[in-house]
Amino acid sequence: MGRLGTESAFAVLAQAQALERSGRKVVHLEIGEPDFSTPAHIVEAAQAGLRAGHTHYVAAPGTVRLREAVAAYLERNGRMRVPPERVVITPGAKPIMFFTILATCEAGDEVLFPDPGFPMYESIAGFSGAVPVPVPLREENDFRVDPAEVESLITPRTKLLILNSPHNPCGSALTSADCEAIADIAVRHDLTVLSDEVYWATRYNGRHVSVLDFDGMEERTVLLDGWSKPFAMTGWRLGFGVLPADLVEPVTRLIVNSVSCTSAFSQDAAVAALEGPWKPVEDMVAEFRTRRDVIVAGLNRVPGITCATPQGAFYVFPNVKALGMASSVLAARLLEEAGVACLSGTAFGSWGEGYLRLSYANSVDNIRTAVASIEEFCGAHRALAHT
Repeated sequence: MGRLGTESAFAVLAQAQALERSGRKVVHLEIGEPDFSTPAHIVEAAQAGLRAGHTHYVAAPGTVRLREAVAAYLERNGRMRVPPERVVITPGAKPIMFFTILATCEAGDEVLFPDPGFPMYESIAGFSGAVPVPVPLREENDFRVDPAEVESLITPRTKLLILNSPHNPCGSALTSADCEAIADIAVRHDLTVLSDEVYWATRYNGRHVSVLDFDGMEERTVLLDGWSKPFAMTGWRLGFGVLPADLVEPVTRLIVNSVSCTSAFSQDAAVAALEGPWKPVEDMVAEFRTRRDVIVAGLNRVPGITCATPQGAFYVFPNVKALGMASSVLAARLLEEAGVACLSGTAFGSWGEGYLRLSYANSVDNIRTAVASIEEFCGAHRALAHT
């Protein structure tokens, strides 16, 4: 248990809610979930499933109907062509991380993961007995994985490479050239790749690119995706993996041994999401783009803070090194003194020191209020520093 980490976003949320109960006003920029409601046609599909009696066990890897819908969805969006038999459905996307690592890594095998990055990568790898090896994401490289650095970290024990694009927490996105170079490395070194693409639909410049676009990757890549981010369905706990053929049976066995299956009526909702209108997704992404521009411009006006423009997802990762305060201390003080809930960059790995993560899954008005509060706090901090 000592090797198993956690997500600090939930701890900060609890602290923020405690402050609110005491009468304080807090702007929530800590939790990574869309603030939109699940579209009505998806909710109605779940209700119809319940009325139809879809309340019993289903096949462990998911209903045939949903697995077919996932395969059609991926092909329709130009991402990949895959038989439905290689799709598995899980209650949330995190089980795909767990099952992939458990099915591919033995004790002592090395897992390369992005740092800063989603904290569960390191946590699950370490918990499984594998050795987590961070791949630094540097601001001077636009917070993208550097293929040359990836190759320099590979050893005879390296088994798995984890990618995430668009990226949490940095909002960066891999380029086609990045993916081509990484694909070449993975093939030459016989690596399995876990490609976390849960934010694929929330991108602002051009089409989504993936290592799966390149030859030799389909048979060695696990695609991780789900419904939480594009369809505002975080609480529904719905995810899927597209697996190399030889991993389908082992991962299905892990599903049987852990969760049995994903709830039947929620899979009805998942089908409706994939086959229904795309406009709610487009509208949400357009609103995120507006909010992104507001928060980036606002933070860049604050002396001591610089903020790169995200290419995808709904997070900014501003550089706060000039404020001369550890990221964790700054995040705690912003909550206590400014009423702004955000996360320290170090919540996502040691390479996050000197940065904060702010989610802009909140209204433009609340974002402007938060930025004004941050600016006021930073002004007071500088004044105290010079007295």
